[in-house]
Amino acid sequence: MRDEETGSWWQQVTGEAIQGPLKGQRLLPVFHDELTFGLWKREKPEGRVLRPNEQIAQAGKYVPANWEERMVKVPVATSVAIDKSLEPRTLVVGLSVNGVAKAYPLDALVKQSLILDDLGGVPIFIVLGDDKRSVRAFERSVDGRKLEFLLKPNTSTFAMVDAETGSEWDFTGKATGGQLAGRQLKKVSILNDYWFDWMTYNPKMRVYKLGDR
Repeated sequence: MRDEETGSWWQQVTGEAIQGPLKGQRLLPVFHDELTFGLWKREKPEGRVLRPNEQIAQAGKYVPANWEERMVKVPVATSVAIDKSLEPRTLVVGLSVNGVAKAYPLDALVKQSLILDDLGGVPIFIVLGDDKRSVRAFERSVDGRKLEFLLKPNTSTFAMVDAETGSEWDFTGKATGGQLAGRQLKKVSILNDYWFDWMTYNPKMRVYKLGDR
């Protein structure tokens, strides 16, 4: 990315200026979710949507709808050696906690729907929304007590329960019933990314494999 004020160039994943007057500076990250529009709108019915600029749209400067399909055919170019553990353009969910990074292949998450793990000394879990596309991660502890989460079966709407108290939780990480009703889990920032890209910025990270804990 390039800023208009100084002409500095910035890495889109790290937010670090790599060329220009602001080289070495780093932007402050803002927490974000990886959600489909449908799920976001369900959670935030009064939310506003940024409308495309008609002039830019008419000039054809917006990314086309089939961008992902087109990128699959583009050769991968990176400054580091590509780890062959996964295909370069495998989609992963990237997490970094206390300086420890890990990649969770999206296919593995689709198969499990909910993954429990410990990362950087913090108990966490990653969960797929009921649309099978939206992803969130949370710290799985309340008042210092580690919780084991699982999806609640045979429900018409998304719900999780923790094994320790039997409390019920929604996709926002809020307990909606049970002993812990009203409590809110702390969200963990994630990034849906290509394997080669996440690996470039996190060369020492690990890869989750089905069944790992």
